[in-house]
Amino acid sequence: MIFFLKLLCEALTIAIFARAVLTWFSPRPGNTLVNVLYHVTEPVLAPLRCIIPTTGRVDFTPLVAIILLQLIARFLP
Repeated sequence: MIFFLKLLCEALTIAIFARAVLTWFSPRPGNTLVNVLYHVTEPVLAPLRCIIPTTGRVDFTPLVAIILLQLIARFLP
């Protein structure tokens, strides 16, 4: 079970990172990869957006989410 949770944290970290990198480009809205990344990462990012205010055009939510996921994975036994 612990191994699965660590693997889930790593997979979500990669997905959030990929989503953040995709924002630098303008992918087509109907792109399947973009849709999958949004559906997988939004449940993690949406609650954080309620807590973390956006500063202009920069969204720090993915960075905070990645840090939290890595802390969770590190502190699991």
